[in-house]
This record gives sequence, C-alpha cells and structure tokens, in this order.
Amino acid sequence: MPALPVAAVLDHADANLAASRERLFELLRIPSISALPAHAADCGRAAAWWRDQLAGLGFSAEVRPTPGHPIVVGHFAGPADYAGPHVLFYGHYDVQPVDPVSLWHSPPFEPVYADGPRGKRFVARGAVDDKGQTVMFLEALRAWRTAGGGIPARITVLLEGEEEVGSANLDAFLSANRLELAADLALISDTGMWDADTPAITTRLRGMAYAEVTLKAANRDLHSGLYGGSALNPINALTKILGDLQDADGRVQLPGFYEKISSMSEAQRAQWQDLGFDEAAFLGDIGLTAPVGERGYTALERLWARPTADINGIWGGYTGAGSKTVIASEASAKVSFRLVPEQDPDAVMEQFKRFVNDRLPPGAVATFAAFSRSPGIEVNVDSPYVRAAMAALAEEYGRPAVLMGSGGSIPVVTSLRAILGVDSLLMGFGLADDQVHSPNEKFEEVCFHRGIRSHVRLLAKFAGG
Repeated sequence: MPALPVAAVLDHADANLAASRERLFELLRIPSISALPAHAADCGRAAAWWRDQLAGLGFSAEVRPTPGHPIVVGHFAGPADYAGPHVLFYGHYDVQPVDPVSLWHSPPFEPVYADGPRGKRFVARGAVDDKGQTVMFLEALRAWRTAGGGIPARITVLLEGEEEVGSANLDAFLSANRLELAADLALISDTGMWDADTPAITTRLRGMAYAEVTLKAANRDLHSGLYGGSALNPINALTKILGDLQDADGRVQLPGFYEKISSMSEAQRAQWQDLGFDEAAFLGDIGLTAPVGERGYTALERLWARPTADINGIWGGYTGAGSKTVIASEASAKVSFRLVPEQDPDAVMEQFKRFVNDRLPPGAVATFAAFSRSPGIEVNVDSPYVRAAMAALAEEYGRPAVLMGSGGSIPVVTSLRAILGVDSLLMGFGLADDQVHSPNEKFEEVCFHRGIRSHVRLLAKFAGG
C-alpha cells in the first residue's frame, strides 16, 4: 500500500479550522433538546443536518425513524484494497435542556467564540457533549477526502437523538439492524482527556444498579402526638436502614457485594499514581475539604475502579412550609450503586433487597422498583485498536496517552458489546471544566482542533492495517 499523505491532510485540517468551526456552529444553533417534546422537530433538523453532511462526503446516508427521535446511519465502503478494521463511529446529536437559562452568559443556542485561559473556546449547549466531539470526526473525514485522495477506511456512522434521555429506542434499533451495523470496533468521542496537554483513552467504565425502595407501615398518616411512641415511623426505619449501607471504613455492606471483584494490576495502579491527581483541588472546586469513600485506596482508584453506594433522594411525610406533626404511613428513597466490571447488576439488586428486608422492623413492608441496570466495562488495552489510538495520540501530543477510568457509565458501550459484539474505543477530548450539562457549556478550540488531527492520524493507522 503506498504511503498515505498524512502531513498534507493535517495541513488541510489546520488551514480550514475556521470553516470547521463554522460548520459546528451551524449544528449548535439547532436546539435539539431530546427531553422536551416542543423540540422534536429540532431533533429532526439535527438528524437531517448530519445526513446531508455525510452524503456530501460520499456516504450513503439516511435518517431512520424510531418510536422516538430518529437515528442517522451512514456507510462508506472505503478503498478496494483496504485491509484495516471496519469502524462504527457512534455519537449523539441530542442535547440536555438549558435550564436555568438565567445562569447562561449568552443564549445557549447562539454559539459564542470566546476568549479563555487556554485560548479561544466555543460556548453553547452541546459544544462538547456531543456535537463538538462528533464534528471532529466529520472534519477529519472531510480533510482526508479533500487533501488525502479520499477517505482511507471502511466506516459506518451511527448517530442517535435520545442519548440524553436514556437511549430508549437504541437497543431495539441495534437488534433490528444487527447485520447492517456489523463492524470490527466502535469508535466513540464522548469522553475526556486527562488535561488539555495530555490525551487519554478511557478503558474502564463503572456500571449501574439503580433502585427505589418504599417502606410502608400504618394504613394512613398519623398524628404524632396521639401515636408517637407507639406506632412505627417508616421514615425513621428507612433512614436507619440506609444509614447502615456503609461501615466506618466506607465499605458497602450488601451481602456478597465484593465477592467477585479482582485487584487492579500494579502497572495500572502505578500509572494512575504517577498522574499526581490533586484530590484537595478536585474537592475544593466544589466547596468541599475532606474526602470520603473506601479506606485503603487512592482517590483515582475510588473514583474509577471501586464500587459505591449512594442515596440519591429520600422523601416521606410532610415537607411543605411550616409544621405538620405527622407520622407518615410510608417513606421512599432512590439508591444507586456504581459497579465495577466483575459485578452483576441483577445480583446487586437482589443483594440490596436482602439487605433491606433483613433489617425491616415488625410491621413494615418494603417494595422495590428497579430502574437502570448496566454492567461495568473494561477495555482490553492490548487490542490492536487501542494500540493504534495510543500511537496516533502520542504522535499528535508528543506524550503517551493516559489509560484512564471513568466513574460514570456509558450504557451504549454495553449495548454495542451485547448486541453487535463489538468493543468500543473511547477517545475523547473534553475537559473537566467544560461544564457538561450545566449552564455555559464550552469546548476549547485547541481540543477541537487537536481532536480533528488525532482522528486524521487514527484513520491513517487503521488504513495501514
């Protein structure tokens, strides 16, 4: 295979950065808020924008209906002699609501090209999550087509419009189109870097088991003067039970919770230790001074590689203004467990039910509702695709990429593995201060620019076999 003109493609991406930015701004001006029915037509407009962009690059591209917002699918066959992996690029065009609007410094769907401490930045809803990161890939394809003699890889693009509301229709779409969407790997840019100068590949994601528990006691709310001291108070009972979820060392007390968890490798532990993570500064940014969590582990191990239990909401009785002396008949709480790859979300749900039921006082009955459940994910760092990405990022940044974890979950990674049988390469360019889901969301231009260049380099690695 003749040498690919990578330098010429990179030069084209550099020279046309302003045009790339303007195309991103076109997309950012579309208020594709998936959670609000009033913006359903805007979600359709965003999908059509993507279809037209892909078609303009030589893809066969369509907007496919779902019971919710549409999905965009595009296919590019690649060169006849292409011997690299078939890449499935996944992203989403929908964005979060913008409330509270009063906290925005500029209208959220009128992108601003603003100055910042790292140079220019883009401020708008969706700037980094996920419109900016998906457009990086689009612009890398454009640079290859214009300056490199054509896009050098076999690519399928899959863009959904419901990621921010739980991807309710994605699994059914993947199952119905399994053969069409077959690929060797999924490439996703919806994650972050270690810092603006240090690239990263996310190789660990925590999973989730999310439950709601309700304790019921008396058959009606009671006067606390007439019944207090005799009748069971389910709020008291529930808070006592949930207070036992963790011991003094921060270890979750569900039966069997830690049984299958394996230890981290010393190499991974050493790399994370060498990052010099400043937990005091991390907490200081949110107004806290002292860390909590499982003793015996470093901050990054607790955030990326250890499971947790958190009460996310609790209610019962009277919560209005003034006072009402009532013993409520029931109390409820929402509880989430962040899980590591060896843990089974269904098993954790059963452990939680057993934990609560074993502690119920006489007269109380517990009911449960299970919501999101997804396993943790660990990527094989020895795969040729991860190695190709590490090489591409090292060439672009002049330093090795960090193999980092994420305390959060990306459910699509689980879906792609379970339904399509493909692992994901998570190569993102967001920063911790991008204010994702918050007012004044932004994306640094330097991250956008180097993200385009990194994707140019990665496609060259894939094309080289």
